[in-house]
Amino acid sequence: MGVDTPSALLDSFFSTCPELLFVATVDGRLELTSAALRRHLGAGGEPGARLHDLVHIQDRALFEAAWARLAQSTTPEGLDVRVRDAQGDYETVRFHAARTEDGSGIHGAFRCEAESPPRTKELLLDALSDHLPAVIWGCDLQGTLTYQQGKALEVVGLSQGHFVTQNIFEVYGESKVAMEHVRSALTGESSHYLSSAQGVHWESWVVPIRDARGEQVMVLGFSIDITRVRKAEDELRERLAKIEQQQEIIRRLSTPIIEVWDGVLTLPMLGVLDSSRTAEVMDNLLDRITQSQARYAVLDLTGVEVVDTGVAGYLLRLVNAIRLLGAEGIVAGIRPTVAQTMITLGADLSQIVTHRNLRAALSYCIRNMSRVED
Repeated sequence: MGVDTPSALLDSFFSTCPELLFVATVDGRLELTSAALRRHLGAGGEPGARLHDLVHIQDRALFEAAWARLAQSTTPEGLDVRVRDAQGDYETVRFHAARTEDGSGIHGAFRCEAESPPRTKELLLDALSDHLPAVIWGCDLQGTLTYQQGKALEVVGLSQGHFVTQNIFEVYGESKVAMEHVRSALTGESSHYLSSAQGVHWESWVVPIRDARGEQVMVLGFSIDITRVRKAEDELRERLAKIEQQQEIIRRLSTPIIEVWDGVLTLPMLGVLDSSRTAEVMDNLLDRITQSQARYAVLDLTGVEVVDTGVAGYLLRLVNAIRLLGAEGIVAGIRPTVAQTMITLGADLSQIVTHRNLRAALSYCIRNMSRVED
């Protein structure tokens, strides 16, 4: 019985081995393949075919990066990639390979995991990209996009994986802020930022991805469309601004300062007179006296039903402030209930000129002005 040559033994092994084995050149062309690999890949597994062409376009950049490392080192490489089979479908396989010691070729194998169910992380990632208004992308350490998926791509008119295999700095070079965050991630720093482009508002995260050895292998980006949230915030701010304007109008209408006679201002007040409202009235009235050079200011309390403990003090200070401006402060129309409250509180109104009603107060002002003119 003859002895088989090493070449015959190798041919026999590749013909009968159930594993998906190959020997390839450094540039990625198949030289020798197992029968199992040829059955699995069809024409793509025949000698002369280029392995890179079998890899899914979204995984190709990662595969080519791993192959480039194999061409420079004898360190084995392994990663999960999607490869086109004999039926033209893509399935995820585990790729293992190493360069020969003399550097003349690369030996490797694919291991199918078709029988195992999709991993939880893959299912979650697919669900996020399919349903959230977001874009999920990844690039290698040279900036080549290896993954770009997400429902929000349609918002900016892009298809799934639109820029995969292109360099992110060339595609998005005009987005200077975004590219600065990508550069930070390439140096190992995570970042979070807000941006706007083409009328769409984005909230984005960019993070470095490391392998089991702690070495950075790629960058992950996640951008969510927050346009609806921003619009809702803007609408809310506009509504609050309108409410504030309306409240200011109401405040002015509730305490109108009226020039009823040349040099005579009156301020009719309604409802509850509290300390904060009286302080605001004091500021407005003093400004108006200065502007109009009024000689008299009448505070009409006919419509005031309730006062708090600080109002009497404010009235005294207001009258004194009016005097300092060269005018006279007068209080008119104090109701009996309000008068009782102020007496109970111990308010000393002896320094304030008071009148029964607005008519009496105005008569007082006109008479005094007539005497001065005479």
